[in-house]
Amino acid sequence: MLEHFQPESTLVFCNRKQQCQDLKDELCKRGFHALSLHGDLEQFERDQVLIQFANRSSSILIATDVAARGLDIKDLAAVVNFEITPDPEIHIHRIGRTGRAGNEGLALSLFTASEQNRIDAIESYQGSPLKIENPSVLQRQDNFSLKPAMETLFINAGRKDKIRAGDILGALTANTELPGKLIGKIDILDKMAYVAVDRKVARQALKILLDGKIKGRKIRVRKLGN
Repeated sequence: MLEHFQPESTLVFCNRKQQCQDLKDELCKRGFHALSLHGDLEQFERDQVLIQFANRSSSILIATDVAARGLDIKDLAAVVNFEITPDPEIHIHRIGRTGRAGNEGLALSLFTASEQNRIDAIESYQGSPLKIENPSVLQRQDNFSLKPAMETLFINAGRKDKIRAGDILGALTANTELPGKLIGKIDILDKMAYVAVDRKVARQALKILLDGKIKGRKIRVRKLGN
């Protein structure tokens, strides 16, 4: 489905924590940049996952319903139900996360014959039939990889160190050959910060921060991996 529709950002729902992690590992093996969100994550890990997905450093977020509760993701291109929920109301809530504010969005679900009763329950709840297609209509693309446009740099200083977004932007662009248009979203937390940079210049941006200073100080910086 990802190869066929090529959504820029996809939120995938699973019913179990282990399924989230297993699916994330499998997609990464296939060359996708995927992250998982579930109840076993520490708060700082959860923050990093959400920041990378929001700033377009990761194109796929795999989550359980509990972990995704309260998330407000803007301009979400697609929602995929990797596992059908037994609760039709939860299904409607899941797919309602895409196509908001007049924007277009994809809502896709995978199911097997053993889950037909859940499909029937959803159709009954919403009062209309679902459009069902055979997977054979999906077109595969050789060597396809859904690479995100950005990468995220982790900065080991934050709000309590008096670091502001302008300080990071200035350190990256002042007296350098790095255009400001290649710098994306900057998130400042209490003790750390994150900056998204265009994937094509991620190494250059990392070197600039490692060789230079932010607000007159040497600060540890690293690139977040998969």
